[in-house]
Amino acid sequence: MIKHTLTALAVCAVLAGCSTENAQQLKQQTTSDTAQNTQLNRAEIDNTINTYTRTFITHQPALATSLKLQSSEYGEYANRLPNYSLAGMQALQIDMHEAAEQLKVLQSKNLSEKDRLHVAVNEVIARYYAGDRQFSGGYIDTWGGHLPYVVNQISGPLIDIPNVLKDQHSVATEKDATDYLKRLSAFATLTEQVRSKVADDASKGIILPKPLFPNTLGYLNNFTALKAAAHPLVTSFAEKLASVATLDEKTKTVLVKKAAKIVESEIYPAFAKVSEDMQALEVQAPTKVGIWAQPNGEAFYQHEITYLADSTMTAEEIHNVGVAEVKRISEQMDAILKANGYTQGSVGERMQKLSEEARFLFADSDEGREELLAFLRGEIKTIEDKALSLFSSLPPQAVEVKRIPKAVEAGAPGGYYNAPSLDGSRPGIFAINLKDMNAVPSFGLKTLTYHEAVPGHHFQIALNMLQTDIGLMRQNASFNGFIEGWALYSELVAYEMGMYENDPFGDLGRLQAEAYRAARLVVDTGLHHKQWTRQQAIEYFAEATGSAMSDVMSAIDRYIAWPGQALGYKLGMIKLVELRDKAKTELGDNFDIKAFHDLILLKGARPLAIVERDVDTWIAAQKS
Repeated sequence: MIKHTLTALAVCAVLAGCSTENAQQLKQQTTSDTAQNTQLNRAEIDNTINTYTRTFITHQPALATSLKLQSSEYGEYANRLPNYSLAGMQALQIDMHEAAEQLKVLQSKNLSEKDRLHVAVNEVIARYYAGDRQFSGGYIDTWGGHLPYVVNQISGPLIDIPNVLKDQHSVATEKDATDYLKRLSAFATLTEQVRSKVADDASKGIILPKPLFPNTLGYLNNFTALKAAAHPLVTSFAEKLASVATLDEKTKTVLVKKAAKIVESEIYPAFAKVSEDMQALEVQAPTKVGIWAQPNGEAFYQHEITYLADSTMTAEEIHNVGVAEVKRISEQMDAILKANGYTQGSVGERMQKLSEEARFLFADSDEGREELLAFLRGEIKTIEDKALSLFSSLPPQAVEVKRIPKAVEAGAPGGYYNAPSLDGSRPGIFAINLKDMNAVPSFGLKTLTYHEAVPGHHFQIALNMLQTDIGLMRQNASFNGFIEGWALYSELVAYEMGMYENDPFGDLGRLQAEAYRAARLVVDTGLHHKQWTRQQAIEYFAEATGSAMSDVMSAIDRYIAWPGQALGYKLGMIKLVELRDKAKTELGDNFDIKAFHDLILLKGARPLAIVERDVDTWIAAQKS
């Protein structure tokens, strides 16, 4: 059992790294003020939170585009991009730290229980975006918080911003088109800012680990490989312009040519400079891949455990949980394999052989890839039809299945989910990596779909965005332990819904996916705490999961680039299952799984300690 010891009152103080003594002082001060003051008006709370929200969005205009925010409320943002220079990152971190301190003070006032929760969760979010003040490297990501390497093979502004421009910047008017062109030029400037941040980090000894350079350089070079006119930043713009009825063809042609010129004369040269700098840095890059090898890296890893794993456990404790979970799940897999005639070799070896069987593989062709995508769409439809058996609240937003673009698939994860726009006009996207068709055997695809789409990320994130009374920061909150914990919990829920009935190999895929997440606890802490080499992590992960080696290597490189992020899945799932079991035990026949899922989802993403308190309160209310 994993214990999260934070109380609802002290959660933000502990998550911010404060001592128990400080949390107790805050509690005493709150009690004193409660006795002396009248309850604070909600309008005053909203004023503070709205100011901090607008400040954050000012720093993050690309996120504003992703959410399709109203410029009348958040200012003109469609022609701007974030500032990823050292000064830009520091300004964001300072503003978020100041906001967190204001929200901390606000909690010393007399607040209703609901308002206290609202302010506390917002403080945690602000501290998340304030990052670790003792670790100067990297950047603040709107999803991942403080990440250590601003240029890497899997994430960062040079990967994320082009996707926003290509997929999320809408073009319905001539102004939208001119804003897009301004943003293309701004992206060239942003690329120079990133370049300067890489240089500043390197001057402080923070350099991307050497094994991550090949795929990183591969992305940078592939980005500029096409002629400018054929680049997705230009072709997607042309496709959007084609549907703008208010523009004539001559004007559209001129606009597209301007876009191509910006790509060729501004963006490509900026990327070439970054690539040149990264090639030079590769020579001096560290061969030791764990974050512990970077300046102040050990403390930074604990920061990531606090925020990305949402845990008060030590790295050593997390490692041991992972080892035990891999053993437990492997024993279940062994039983299914033996029952189906697979008896020779370790579980990992048998799973690898299973994944090579032709009956489980789609053809390595355009037709095979389309067949696989059609299979995923069918699974989403099937489970959506069954969802009402366990859920009373279903999101109205649609979810679509797409392939991860070829340009970034080498370093990308096996799959991911992109949220719908805040107004619901753009659907959620479940993207899958189809670079190596041997890495996506059919017996694992059901589970991936339930995790990334329904009832996983799509249910949780889409429903979260519908909770308009919790404010923008909470609607878009990135509580990794909650979000990824829910998605992994959803794989179990799908099993309980009968989605694997008479499908032992699909159930093996489910257990393999859970073992995969448990093994992450081992390799992430192994790399960043126990000082494992990359090869040690690869060998352990391959044996524990039985995954294709191409998948294993890209996964380990992901964990190297994103310390701590992989911990949230299994730790979050364990907590949610623990809370559900507790509610079942205490309520018996009165336990309502639909009500439990509403309790978890409809209050929005939040720290797991607050989820635990919510469940305890709910149990007590059901008993009364």
